Amino acid sequence: MSRFDIVVVGAGISGATLAERYASLGKRVLILEKRNHIGGNCYDFYNEHGILVSKYGAHLFHTEFEDVWQYVNRFSRWYPYEHHVLAKVDGKLVPIPVNISTVNTIFNLRIRTEAEMQRFLSEVQVKPPHEEPRNGEEAALARVGLVLYEKMFKHYTKKQWDKYPHELDASVLLRIPVRTNFDDRYFSDPYQALPLNGYTRLFEEMLRHPNITVRLNTDYFDVKESPEVRDCSKVFYAGPIDRYFDYRHSRERKLQWRSIRFEWITLDQEFFQQNSVVNYPDPKDGDFTRIVEYKHFTRQKHPKTTISREYTTDEGDPYYPVPNSENEAISQRYREEAEKLSDVYFVGRLANYKYFNMDQAFKNALDLFHRIEGKH
Repeated sequence: MSRFDIVVVGAGISGATLAERYASLGKRVLILEKRNHIGGNCYDFYNEHGILVSKYGAHLFHTEFEDVWQYVNRFSRWYPYEHHVLAKVDGKLVPIPVNISTVNTIFNLRIRTEAEMQRFLSEVQVKPPHEEPRNGEEAALARVGLVLYEKMFKHYTKKQWDKYPHELDASVLLRIPVRTNFDDRYFSDPYQALPLNGYTRLFEEMLRHPNITVRLNTDYFDVKESPEVRDCSKVFYAGPIDRYFDYRHSRERKLQWRSIRFEWITLDQEFFQQNSVVNYPDPKDGDFTRIVEYKHFTRQKHPKTTISREYTTDEGDPYYPVPNSENEAISQRYREEAEKLSDVYFVGRLANYKYFNMDQAFKNALDLFHRIEGKH
């Protein structure tokens, strides 16, 4: 008989949340993590220069979910942080989301009120030829018009997805936030903060429970037939859904993901750029999508700074599911297979083939736990 009650595959947000919740019920939990660290893509660490960086790119916590905010506060103190993003357009830095300041800078205008901004947008927006946008280009044109689309979104989308907007589902570009005021915050959720001691420490606190055993460098598929795994009452799987089913529905064309290649540079200066994130939508500036400077997030006092240039690619760890009709059809077949299984639960972005913000990943795992076990 297994000495564990629950097996969790993956030690990221989804896996750690379910492990912590079941451990709190007195269940013995085994976490199997393929990587050599906990925290999933949120993992952060001090590099060789002593600067705190995130191995898999910036992670900004923001949420409107009261239960998620209360939950994460059990494991860390947090400090307020409102995220701001700039984009280099025509040699100038302009705010994203598009707002009055963005439009005034690019078009050399003096819009001052929401009514004036609404009027500007109504004059430049391009209605789709059909009732609803059928692809990303139509969606973007309907949101921001031709000039902003060309300068800020068309080529950035190509860098991000290796596809132009007209090759992507409309949902990708419908997410473009447009503000009719001067609000230049990237998110508008009521709770926006970062963990005081970093994300890795947060996960360490979540998993610091005598009922939880974590095994790093362990692939679930190498040990799934072992008695301690096979005899557990429940399995929570947070890995790629197609791998679980041995790619049976996608042998010729696997589910597509975009990954990120990071170019890390440490500079002998206090700061490199005026903002934590600067996007580069113009292909003439290079193939990278953005530059991230981590000291703007952490507020760390250090005479040097570390930046990363991010290049999206088809090779590497899966980050972003590619939203098109073919991938949706394949992933739906896997979801139908998953629903037929008993005592195996698929949780998180990899298992759902769906991009989640951090709070959505916490919410997804907490809601699954409550559906199975009820409110505790």
